[in-house]
Amino acid sequence: MTTVLIADDQPLQRMGVRMLLEGTPGLEPVGEAEHGAEAVRLAAELRPDVVLMDIRMPGMDGLEATRRIVATGGRTRVLIVTTFDLDEYAYDGLRAGASGFLLKDARPEELVAAIHAVASGDAVVAPSLTRRLLDAYAHRVLAPTAAVEDPRLRSLTDREREVLVAIGLGWNNTEIAERLVLTESTVKKHVGRVLAKIGARDRIQAVITAYDAGLVRAK
Repeated sequence: MTTVLIADDQPLQRMGVRMLLEGTPGLEPVGEAEHGAEAVRLAAELRPDVVLMDIRMPGMDGLEATRRIVATGGRTRVLIVTTFDLDEYAYDGLRAGASGFLLKDARPEELVAAIHAVASGDAVVAPSLTRRLLDAYAHRVLAPTAAVEDPRLRSLTDREREVLVAIGLGWNNTEIAERLVLTESTVKKHVGRVLAKIGARDRIQAVITAYDAGLVRAK
């Protein structure tokens, strides 16, 4: 059973999501928060698998609440669900530690799939934002020596560094396997080791690390 905390300042939005979760096998809503501070408190108290986090809420907003929840180092993952299709919100939310970013106009089955994906350690970004984010922050490959000084990369092998660059460029496992001439099972193992070594919670955090470390850069 995947437990979910709903954080949104709109009662009707919370009610609709709760009803969807209650009617979906394998998902259990365990609490509701109407502002960021309450979301942080309930996340610490209830330790849900996933928090569905709105951005614009009174008092502490969803971005700050996400930072505080992630900073605890617990198992709770944050999926931002908002009406605002803005790149800066998406990037700031992912930088804050969110494992996904979805718009409120997503279909119910898309929200359910996103919750399962985030709970299992994958990352989810609304399709309309994915390519814009990658184009803006992770497009052009640099020489491997450009990021030598970054301490997060020191333990990576040459192959793992190649895989991190590929993740930063937005390639999925199939694309990485084809371009690096590896099997998909081998790619999955490499991806797992890369995430562990750089301390990334998921692939989205790995993209951000690749950009910050200089392995990839904007156009």
